[in-house]
Amino acid sequence: MSSIKKLASQTFWYGFSNIFGRFLNYLLTPLLTTLFGPEKYGDISILFASAAFLQIVYTYGMETSYFRFSNHTPEKLVYNTGLTTLTITSVVLTALLIIPVQSIANYMAIGSHPEYIKYVLLIVALDTMAVLPFSKLRYEGRPRKFAFLKVLNILVNIAFVLFFLVWCKGQHEKGAENVWSLLYNPAIDIGYVFIAQLIASAVTLLLLWKELSSFSFSFDKKLVREMLIYSAPLVIVGFGGMINETIDRFMITALHTGTPDQARAANGIYSANTKLAIVITLFISAFRMGAEPFFFKQSTEGQAPKTYARVMKFFVLTCCLCFLSVMLFLDIWKYFMGVKKHPEYLEGLKVVPWLMMGKIFLGVYYNLSIWYKLTNKNLMAAYVTIAGAAITIVLNWLLIPRIGYMGCAIASFVCYGFMMVISYKLGQKHYPVPYAWKKLTAYVVICVLLYLLHSLVRTYSPNIWITHAFGVIEIIAFLVFVYKVEQKEFARLIPSRAQKG
Repeated sequence: MSSIKKLASQTFWYGFSNIFGRFLNYLLTPLLTTLFGPEKYGDISILFASAAFLQIVYTYGMETSYFRFSNHTPEKLVYNTGLTTLTITSVVLTALLIIPVQSIANYMAIGSHPEYIKYVLLIVALDTMAVLPFSKLRYEGRPRKFAFLKVLNILVNIAFVLFFLVWCKGQHEKGAENVWSLLYNPAIDIGYVFIAQLIASAVTLLLLWKELSSFSFSFDKKLVREMLIYSAPLVIVGFGGMINETIDRFMITALHTGTPDQARAANGIYSANTKLAIVITLFISAFRMGAEPFFFKQSTEGQAPKTYARVMKFFVLTCCLCFLSVMLFLDIWKYFMGVKKHPEYLEGLKVVPWLMMGKIFLGVYYNLSIWYKLTNKNLMAAYVTIAGAAITIVLNWLLIPRIGYMGCAIASFVCYGFMMVISYKLGQKHYPVPYAWKKLTAYVVICVLLYLLHSLVRTYSPNIWITHAFGVIEIIAFLVFVYKVEQKEFARLIPSRAQKG
């Protein structure tokens, strides 16, 4: 049981920074959606989606390779070799991509601002340099510094967004003759969002000086070859994951039946509403931070499969609670999209339940994915991801022209559901884990039923206090039900006073 508690502790510490920091960053959504209409917010979304794709290329699975190989190879050798490789490839990739930057900007319909592409490339390069130093903190069990730097990165980003787009812009619009007014140039427009993130990435890398100072530029050819062989399929997995997460933004603008401006607006509306799945997204990210090194270290234990099964149970229960906390109070969460100034964002609320449930499937898939990492069958995971990406692309291609961005949400739901089921089937064949899948399915179904019941109450009783009170009652009822069913499980997590003594 200590292993479950250890994972919970790691998830808290490593995940706290991700949850708190990204939630702070999420608070920028109402500011950005207020400052910029759906069209420009759609441009921001596509550029950051492009950064996510580039991050996969720049890191090529080296983080997971670091955890894998550090278990049986001197950690310092793995760290030095991995960071040396990442440094060389980051410089080369950035140089190669900056050369055709104008053509790239023209292709993305932002030809008048090629500098946006340069900002994104520099952000990705700096973040790539920080990947293994952050991994080193996780490997060595130094969660406080990890959390501090992750949160600081977000705070610096937010501070500079507010500085440029609120303070300096305000001074400029007032016609003030001071240095703050001069720092704002209207022509840069959304570029300040990327400049703020670039500054934050640079500050973070500087504060990782201790981890970087312990690095020595060295290159073990044999080790690099082994690490690349192991991580190569993970690049495909990463690409597939990014396709599933972000390709819909590009396909909306390409396949929308309206004008180009309407397509950009539709992308902005959809992108803003995807942010409402932030609770589950943050929890999944937090869990992965603690789970990846934990799962590898637990693999040497005889009871590892049972531990993984129990971890899955608590993971699904937490996801169910996240789902209910958003869906039962969606009329509150919607105000995080700047709907007072741009009520058109409300049109996209219909996609939220589909996206939320899809995120639960994705989280379960991440839990299940441990089987291929432990059995060195990363290529099979690549096949699953490719199949999922194909489903995403085909469904978006078929549905977007017919039902708009709602097709994106349905495609995401179907894709992650497929990947979850296939991964479970393959995992049970190659690395059997006794998951309580019937019970877990029942918990998810109950959550969906509670949401549908709440929607019915909201339809016939528009009083906000009644619907909120009913939502609270439903969550309490769910918690009581779970406690009754899992009472023995919780008792094992929290030992009695006699056991402590």
